[in-house]
Amino acid sequence: MQAISRVPKLPLRTALRAAAVSSGRTATRRSNLLAVRTLSSASAQSDRDTITRLLYSIGTKREVERYLRIFSSSSDASHPAKFAVIKVGGAVLDQVEELATNLSFLYRVGLYPVVLHGAGPQLNSIIENAGVIPDYIDGIRVTDAKTLQIARRVFLDENLKLVAALEKLGTRARPITSGVFTADYLDKDKYGLVGKITKVDKRPIEASIRAGALPILTSLAESDAGQILNVNADIAAGELAKELEPLKIVFLNEKGGLFHGITGEKLDVINLDEHCPLNCATMQEYDELMKQPWVKYGTKLKLREFKELLDHLPRSSSVAVISVENLQRELFTDSGAGTLIRRGYKLFRHKTIDSVGADRLRQVIHDRDPDVLSGEESVTGVLNAIKDTPYTIYGDEPLDVLAIVSHPEGEVPILIKLLASRNGIMNGIVDNVFNAIKKDHRRLFWTARADDENRAWHFERADGSFTRAGKSLFWYGVHDIKEVERIVKSIEEKGRIPRACLPVGPSAPPHKLAGAASGVRSYSTLARRRIPASSRGYATAASSTEQKRLALIGARGYTGQTLTTLLSEHPYLNLTHVSSRQLAGYPLTSYTKAPISFSDLSLEDVQRMEKDGEVDAWVMALPNGVCKPFVDAIDRGTAERKDGKGSVVVDLSADYRFEDGWTYGLPELYGRDAIRAAKRISNPGCYATSTQLLIAPLLKHLKPEAWPTVFGVSGYSGAGTVTGPTDPDGRPTTIPKVTPESLHGGIRPYSLTDHIHEREAGRHLSRLLSASAPSGMKLAFVPSVAPWFSGIISVLSMPLKERVTAREVRALYEERYAGEKLVRIQNDVPTLPDVENQHGWTVGGFQVHSEGDRAVVVGGLDNLLKGAATQCLQNLNLALGYDEYTGIPVA
Repeated sequence: MQAISRVPKLPLRTALRAAAVSSGRTATRRSNLLAVRTLSSASAQSDRDTITRLLYSIGTKREVERYLRIFSSSSDASHPAKFAVIKVGGAVLDQVEELATNLSFLYRVGLYPVVLHGAGPQLNSIIENAGVIPDYIDGIRVTDAKTLQIARRVFLDENLKLVAALEKLGTRARPITSGVFTADYLDKDKYGLVGKITKVDKRPIEASIRAGALPILTSLAESDAGQILNVNADIAAGELAKELEPLKIVFLNEKGGLFHGITGEKLDVINLDEHCPLNCATMQEYDELMKQPWVKYGTKLKLREFKELLDHLPRSSSVAVISVENLQRELFTDSGAGTLIRRGYKLFRHKTIDSVGADRLRQVIHDRDPDVLSGEESVTGVLNAIKDTPYTIYGDEPLDVLAIVSHPEGEVPILIKLLASRNGIMNGIVDNVFNAIKKDHRRLFWTARADDENRAWHFERADGSFTRAGKSLFWYGVHDIKEVERIVKSIEEKGRIPRACLPVGPSAPPHKLAGAASGVRSYSTLARRRIPASSRGYATAASSTEQKRLALIGARGYTGQTLTTLLSEHPYLNLTHVSSRQLAGYPLTSYTKAPISFSDLSLEDVQRMEKDGEVDAWVMALPNGVCKPFVDAIDRGTAERKDGKGSVVVDLSADYRFEDGWTYGLPELYGRDAIRAAKRISNPGCYATSTQLLIAPLLKHLKPEAWPTVFGVSGYSGAGTVTGPTDPDGRPTTIPKVTPESLHGGIRPYSLTDHIHEREAGRHLSRLLSASAPSGMKLAFVPSVAPWFSGIISVLSMPLKERVTAREVRALYEERYAGEKLVRIQNDVPTLPDVENQHGWTVGGFQVHSEGDRAVVVGGLDNLLKGAATQCLQNLNLALGYDEYTGIPVA
């Protein structure tokens, strides 16, 4: 807490305003004296450090730093608006200084919320003063031309007031009063000029954030014909959130939350879509809540709107209803301050290991138990110890949280294991499970490692604690010190908790006591500061960092070798099995994270491994036509699994690229959500990847019945390998199927018609055609092999249905691939050095025929990287819950 002592002892609100104003003045002085446009990086870091220290006064240091880390990692250059959408109620705009201070605070720590405001109270006041009586139907303001004229002026005035207040504090802000929302009339005859949003254009928002300014939006929309339409601000915020998919959607109002209609108590958390069979006492379930007689009219409508919104968003997103003065407490503490609405999770309670599934339980213990990971315990030892006494296993269906409570008759219950994945912590599932345990057990003892990053969580839920030998003993439900001593003695006598962790026997050596005063009691009760209201854990989620296991079948070829090299740099994905019939028994030298040797996995081995859950993902790097028996074996193993789950399979061959049951893994064109949810993924071909990326931006100009042509040239590695002579030690080698010498310094066209990548590209591009286009997409593709090792250059010649310029063609590519980290757009024609050994796709050389009706564009990629291994890793990352680019060097 030394860092806190250096912060002036001011109320948080006052301190925040002082820090923001001081920073703004600093910026002004430097602008006048040095003619600079922004603060120096040192000053910006100083601002961040100061405000971060201020946050420590509302939550623990670990809480604050954890949330800052989560929120900061939610956005990147390609998706800069992923942090939060903040909807500001009209009444809150009367607190414009308070609002500006809190938004400036977020800006100072590098966070850019998208702010959208209403202006209902202000509009009502002006309309009434103008002699116009507000008219509502079904709770919707009827808007005629005069009302809309006033509304536009009010929205603009309030928008500029907020922007001015932010700029006064040195926070850059950009007013965005149009261009984001497109709408149709909701019901022109009934409501007048009221709109229903049909499209959200996020480009102005993202441009603002990339320019370093907070985007400040109004809820006015335009029709396709240019008519301004009034839209309810809450609805506009919801549609905006559906487009941006932020971690947080915050509704600021003057009440600061949702409240119980009878008791008047604030509702802390509302779980929406899944029933909790354990009846978690501190949570409000949506279905039960909607049945309450006091939930009616506006409250019921609001809850339905929140549910409809979250049904369209990732499970990591949550809604918060909060007052402006408590915004930081809501965002940066576990306890929160307003009402949190999130999607719930089903919980279970089982009395036997078999009810959970021995293999599932063993896997969780193996992957998460810190004592097993450190080598202090074994999985078998843990499982045997569980069976020594009566026990109950608690958890959620995906096993993101697993808790085991030992409760012999007549003895105090002990929580012997509490194992949570990152997702389980982030989404508050661990709190739900713990509350279920508290419902069953009025008192409980448990331990946690002293270096646990969530140690504060344990302190907040305990009535007392004692720390010794690297572990802390916690308990709740026992308040008498003599009773604590009696229970600890009983636990020690029966060996239920290691003696070294208990406050009995010899203490730690003097050199480890760090000056502890003698005579001080070795443990304390009721000594911890408790945060008002139940702490509800994390409400947001970030990409997974859980360690997972991968098996690779067919690693002898160039693609397999390239993938294993990439996996060596992946922080979370571990190669545990690598299979090659020819190389069985030899070490895999291209993988450096851990020693591993080739094996020769049979179909029976594959089926058994899948059944036992030995790996989380499989990659098939086999020649075309060979993969199916292995996939069938995995399918059989999946069917035999007790947990009903299955591993992810990514096939690098062409075997499943035409199968409807498989997800085609080209994230830049066909989206990420389907891949995230997929268990069977077909990795696109190298030529097909470049071809589709070339054609897709121009599809809107496709000339019917005049199909595009792509001429592709690839390095000889694209032709594959064959078995070569053995090494002196007897190890088989691989050699290229086509050698550079055989090409005599030139290129060799092949498969002049009906190349499989021609059909592959046409099939999947058809998904991007408009509904009015002819069914199916055709293209002509002519490949050639060249005497360099890797790298593809593809030249597209495409007839157009209308005249365009080269500048317009380039703009189409810039628009289509805006923010894509693995796409690079340049003016010049890409050459081999632009693509060889690069992880992305490069496009350039935009030309249009003199008659303006044919475009020529050149693209390129490395056939072993973006054409195979890098794209495979993108798909694995997405399907396994990691950040898409984990382990991929992104420029």
